[in-house]
Amino acid sequence: MGRLTRAEAAAHREALGLAGLRRDLDEDEKRFVLNNFQESADQNHHPGGAFFTPQDLADCMSLDVVGNRVIDLCAGIGALAFACRNLREQSNGLPARELVCVEANPEFVAVGMKVVPEATWVCADVFDIGRQRWRMFDTAIANPPFGTHTRTGSAPGYRGPRFEYHVIALASHLARSGVFLVPQTSAPFRYSGGQGMLEEQVDAEYKRFSSGTGIALEPGCSVDTAFHDPYWHQRPARTEVVLAEFADTALARRRRARANAAAVLAMPWDRRARAS
Repeated sequence: MGRLTRAEAAAHREALGLAGLRRDLDEDEKRFVLNNFQESADQNHHPGGAFFTPQDLADCMSLDVVGNRVIDLCAGIGALAFACRNLREQSNGLPARELVCVEANPEFVAVGMKVVPEATWVCADVFDIGRQRWRMFDTAIANPPFGTHTRTGSAPGYRGPRFEYHVIALASHLARSGVFLVPQTSAPFRYSGGQGMLEEQVDAEYKRFSSGTGIALEPGCSVDTAFHDPYWHQRPARTEVVLAEFADTALARRRRARANAAAVLAMPWDRRARAS
């Protein structure tokens, strides 16, 4: 195992035991697994690549999630997807959200399938999933690896070093909007851990990402992520919750242009001439 205390190691083993049960887990057991499965416990995992989202922070991020189809990219064991379940709405007669979780680590996927069994789990590299054809999701949500983490490809419109920007750019091909946890240095504002909102705090790499993809990142529901610092298993650099609306990206504009062209072609020739 990694550098865990005896108590952490014991709780991790208990979480593994729960995840290995052949029966369904109840809600308390699922939360125990989410809170105590240690992403750093296996030395074969790449260090620094996985920082599981604390459950309270995941709950805060879910407040910005809209729609009934949600995809969780780089899902880990499903903390974000777990928070996005619309249990209260279901109790009022609304349909359950359609959840898809994408995670490359098969051990994480096996645990996640016990924690969020209602989700469709896809064990795949996020860059491979970005090349597949999916019916458009309403929201993509992610706490991806940060910075220069090893990757197998690049996202359309961005060739820079920040893994989180690649995931956001891929999400723009999958969903109409997105909610993401990113390093504070990758957000165009500073809020968490400070005295208030400082906007237009952009660097050259953000400008490169935004100009290449047409994506603008905005503040989420004013979540000060510093409040959740004590609850990380491994605390990353200071983070921010950012939102993205993908309606004005270059991809969205191309889709609208193709749809308009198809609509014109479907018209009778006399109406088509007037439309053009």
